[in-house]
Amino acid sequence: MGLCREVESFSTKILTATDLSNRVNCVQTPSQNWKIYLDTCCLNRFFNDQTQPRIRQETEAVAEIISHFIIMGWQWISSQVLIFEVNQNKNLKQRLHIKELLTYAHHTVPVAPERLRGKQISSLGFQNRDALHIACAESVNTDILLTTDDRMLKRAQRFSSQLRVRVENPYTWLRGMAQNEQS
Repeated sequence: MGLCREVESFSTKILTATDLSNRVNCVQTPSQNWKIYLDTCCLNRFFNDQTQPRIRQETEAVAEIISHFIIMGWQWISSQVLIFEVNQNKNLKQRLHIKELLTYAHHTVPVAPERLRGKQISSLGFQNRDALHIACAESVNTDILLTTDDRMLKRAQRFSSQLRVRVENPYTWLRGMAQNEQS
């Protein structure tokens, strides 16, 4: 019951205009228009144990990034593989919540044309679906793919020269953006 209230609280924070306008002071300069791909792990963060500091920080970062999609003009890139994974969620409330969030995505990349690149990426040791997320993000020149999956992050760091998209943790990336703006 507490987790459901927490998720509803984050939904409210994301979708409430007054809260959104309070959140956007730190990151974007007017000339930047980020194209960002959030993987399934990011969207599922809302349903994880928010008493853990790392999870809470990542959840808040994802909420802030989504608020930027809604009111700051950042572009949210989604894909058919992301939608497929969301539809696999057995928890109806969670699935519906994430589907509601996905209505704010600006572009959904089809998977079929990206299968070959996905196989190339998976040959580097990425899980098949992670490889497809990366291939889809690359195909539309996404600026960054955000994930909370440590295994994917480590592998992406190791093979960064072979990927055409930067892969980072949402909290780390957003914190770095805020620090860059302050300097």
